[in-house]
Amino acid sequence: MTIRNVLSIAGSDPSGGAGIQADLKAFAARGTYGMAALTALTAQNTQGVTGVLTIPAAFVANQIRTVFLDVRVDAVKIGMIANAEIAEIVADVLRPYRDTVPIVLDPVMIAKGGSPLLSADAVDAVTRRLMPVAALVTPNLPEAAALLGEPIATTREEMAGQAERLRGLGPKAALVKGGHLDGDESPDVLAEASGLHWFEGRRVPTKNTHGTGCTLSSSIAAELAKGASPVEAVTIAKIYLAGAIAAAGDLSVGSGHGPVSHFHAMW
Repeated sequence: MTIRNVLSIAGSDPSGGAGIQADLKAFAARGTYGMAALTALTAQNTQGVTGVLTIPAAFVANQIRTVFLDVRVDAVKIGMIANAEIAEIVADVLRPYRDTVPIVLDPVMIAKGGSPLLSADAVDAVTRRLMPVAALVTPNLPEAAALLGEPIATTREEMAGQAERLRGLGPKAALVKGGHLDGDESPDVLAEASGLHWFEGRRVPTKNTHGTGCTLSSSIAAELAKGASPVEAVTIAKIYLAGAIAAAGDLSVGSGHGPVSHFHAMW
């Protein structure tokens, strides 16, 4: 059996619940070998972000190129990009691999506690440059609205329309996550060339949801690296994440939005 290699391009969360740390845990939990190129250092915990230090864009590119020069990369996950310059250079580095390496873009814009993680000018760069290199983009409802310049979707019909319009911006597929919808249900919709696919889910009553978006997109990237189709990858990743959220109460990490239990199946 060949262990697949997955590269995360994202920011660091020193409390371990989100960002690069969550990505590496998810990669490992899904049976893949994780690698990481840092875009930013953050000072954060389960209660919020108190500082962000971005990495120079040229050095971000150097990290990515150096990995590709030596290691077979079977999938890429892009998380926190921080600013337009980093978005532009990451797009330049990854463009040659668009058709051979599945790239999952999780357009991280706001931390769970409400702190902005993407500068305003970077939204345009992400939309214009990064979206076209992605095999799959995984925004939540506020992120989808920001990328499209539209109001936040409040119905399934609006979600489906936004997923289709996001795919029109260049990615091969778009997964719009419905966790911000009102009600007990939390449906997601995937738009790809073959049409729309809905994934149903019950909302879990817990505040331990720090890093759920990072974990889901990383899990999807891991499954794509192993050869799954987008529908298969999302299905498996959502089942894994549901288990991680359900077991989050087994952890005792911080007093705010706690992390999910990435290794719930092993512990």
